[in-house]
Amino acid sequence: MTYTVDNDNKKPTRNGFGDEIVALGKENPDIYVIDVDIAKSCKTDSFAKQLPQQHVNVGIAEQNAAGLAAGLATTGKIPFVATYAVFGSLRMGEQIRQSICYPKLNVKIACSHGGLTPGNDGGSHQAIEDMGVLRTFPGMTVVMPADYNATRALTRKAAEWQGPMFLRFTRDAMPTIYGPDEEFEIGKAKVLREGEDLAIIANGDTVRLALEAAELLATEGVQARVVDMHTIKPLDVDEVRRSMQCHGRVITVEDHTIMGGLGSAVSEVVAEHGGAMVRRIGVQDQFGQSATYEELLELNGITATNIVATARELLALDPAGGHVEVQPQGR
Repeated sequence: MTYTVDNDNKKPTRNGFGDEIVALGKENPDIYVIDVDIAKSCKTDSFAKQLPQQHVNVGIAEQNAAGLAAGLATTGKIPFVATYAVFGSLRMGEQIRQSICYPKLNVKIACSHGGLTPGNDGGSHQAIEDMGVLRTFPGMTVVMPADYNATRALTRKAAEWQGPMFLRFTRDAMPTIYGPDEEFEIGKAKVLREGEDLAIIANGDTVRLALEAAELLATEGVQARVVDMHTIKPLDVDEVRRSMQCHGRVITVEDHTIMGGLGSAVSEVVAEHGGAMVRRIGVQDQFGQSATYEELLELNGITATNIVATARELLALDPAGGHVEVQPQGR
């Protein structure tokens, strides 16, 4: 099956979380949502109205939310803390490490406004380090779905998963890639397109860009394998190793700093097993700035056009270290 991008059907992935958490809460009274006064932005306002007995708003107090969630988890509840990604990772970092991960509690940190999607809110509200930071906490699972339907499915999986988990959603609307019945497994990547010339591994909102780039490369006779690595911890190491077999050429794409996130996780596997060249596309060593989301992606080279240019660069290189001339067909 080859997946395509449906640009006529766009929804923010935060909406997928908001819809699915209501369904989960009605099925299971142990599901709780803890808000920090931004329920409307995190799409948990519907949960608060329909299931007030399972909802707590602690106000603008993220650290307290983490502590409350830890306490609820010790009583057998399944708390989801909903906030912005920049606060749910950095402001709550110490509490997540000490009160949630260290005692291995079953708490989910469900964050909207991941990556550059806060756009005009500026660099202070853009979470470009969140997944990298959370990935270093022992026992933490880190997930970023690619579209609305993937978000619903992975939120449901999160409720079934035992242990701490960080989920990251977008503020802006994303095209649809998956159908409503698509099945997902935490820690198992999805291959969206087969190809043997190189592999493009992406997650979250950049999966659509990887698919668009693969379409463009196909017109040049280059067949790119596209992988949705929705879980960057635990990483699907077997899938990374299969992607390395695409002539030893791998490109990672993420709406995150290239340090510590998806690109780093894939590079660690390649470094341990050898045999591939990796190019990481993402935010370089800089903060974001105020602009529209699409302008920020363009500014940081997180585009289908740059994926294609990077692919051409890799195709001209010999994985053994030399330089080879590879002329894709159809030019």
